[in-house]
Parts: sequence; C-alpha cells; structure tokens
Amino acid sequence: MGEIRFGAEDLAQLRFAISPLWETVAALRATADPGRYALHLPWIKRALAVGEERVALLPRAGELAASVPAPRCPLAEIEEEAAVMGAGAAGVLAWWRVGVLPYWPRIRAVLEADLAHRTRQLAEDGIQEVLAGLHPSLRWGGGRLASDDLGGGEFGLGDGEFGLGGGGITLAPSAFAARCVVLPGREGVPPCLVYPARAVGTLWERGEACASGEGVARLLGRSRARVLSGTRTPSTTTGLALLTGLTPGAVSQHLGVLRGAGLVSGHRYRREVYYRASELGVALLEG
Repeated sequence: MGEIRFGAEDLAQLRFAISPLWETVAALRATADPGRYALHLPWIKRALAVGEERVALLPRAGELAASVPAPRCPLAEIEEEAAVMGAGAAGVLAWWRVGVLPYWPRIRAVLEADLAHRTRQLAEDGIQEVLAGLHPSLRWGGGRLASDDLGGGEFGLGDGEFGLGGGGITLAPSAFAARCVVLPGREGVPPCLVYPARAVGTLWERGEACASGEGVARLLGRSRARVLSGTRTPSTTTGLALLTGLTPGAVSQHLGVLRGAGLVSGHRYRREVYYRASELGVALLEG
C-alpha cells in the first residue's frame, strides 16, 4: 500500500502534462508482452516489423522505464526529456522515430482528449473527483491518494506515505500504461503520476470512425464533416490528416473554410497550431 500525501499548496500546484518520452518507453515494453496489451495489437504488429532499435533496447526496457524523468512542462518535446534521461537516450530516440513518431499525432489526440475531460471535471466537480477518478485502484480521502499499485514493486513509492512537500504533482495520461506509475521529481520539477488514459480503445480505429452524422455530411461534405468531427478535441493539421485519411493540404483547406464559418478556432502552442470545434461547431455536430 502506498499513499501520496497532499497539502493545500500541493493541490494549488497540481498540473497536467503529456510525456512523449514515457509513451515511447512504455510502448517499447508493450511490444514485449502483446497479450497484456491486446488493445494495441494493430500497432504492435506494425511495430514488430520495424527496426533493430527495438530489439537492441528490449533487454534494458525495465531499466529505461524506471529512469524516465517527470515532465517539466505540459507538452514537453522528447528531446528535452531525453537530455535529462542520460544513458540510453540515443537508442530511445531512434526507437521513437521508427516506432512511435509516425503514430504520435493519433496517440497525442487521445491523450489530449483525456486532459480535456479532466480539466472539465476539475471545473465542474473539483480536484477530489479528478484524483479519485484517475483509476479504479485509487482512493482519495483525508488529503491522501492511496492505492496498492503505488506501494512496492517497479515504479512504486514503497509502502507508507510519500509527502509532496508543497511542490505539487503532475498528472499525465498514458496510452500504454497498464496501471498507475510514479515518475520521480528532480530539482525544480515535481513528481508525476502517470495513469491510463480514457478511450484508449479508440486509438487504432480507422479514420472512417470519425465521420460525422449524415445530416452534417450532406451540409458540409463528407470530408469536411470528418475534419470538423476530428476537432472535438484539440488537433493539429497532421493529426487530423492521420485521423481522417486526408492529405495535410486538404485538411488545411477544410480548416480554412470551417474557421471562416466560425465552426473551428485555432491556437498556437510552440511550433504547432491546435484546432478545436467552437461552440457552434459542437452544436452542429450534436444536432
């Protein structure tokens, strides 16, 4: 049994993040045990066909996973995280490029959808409901987050309490986490609780699954309706292209029309623009 003890300052400094480094190492571990990660079999079959990078890393997969640092910022670049990781980072980056990067927009879309759900839940129900709802194994009470998964074993805190000490904690959804995992903090960076993301079962669905209703398709055209449907959660042009099966150029054209009609808005984060359906766009999709 392990417990994370929260103070008032810790709750005030709770934050969310996505860690591409953790996803890359966790994905590597998933390829070693396909039976445990049956949801990912469509991807695992393709991943097993690529590269020597994976084969070279597999013997050290557990060690690499245990050395992944907590993410410093909400959307960290994998190169930034790998620089902190030290030994083994070059091999991990090589595996990222062939095994994960081609699918990253799709993976990230699922993770961002989870974050959107948690932030809405935070606004509507409060932080206690967010913490208790991260995973069925977690229990919240008396300022403590407890779970048998958090104590002992790989990635465990050890039995007993772990105090955050006023520095807060980062919550990170994962497409490849089979259970909750604690990534250690470091100077200036709080620890991170990785938890299994919602709706991972939709991750490898084909683009046709995102097609909107027939009424919207008749109004906007089937391709444009699929792009609009894909912006229910923040998505980039590249991510929408992978989701819908359209070319990035075609997606850009459709987004331009949708933005002009007030159905989609965009905001820039670092080098990318994320598009999301406006209230009008959501109303249209929901009939």
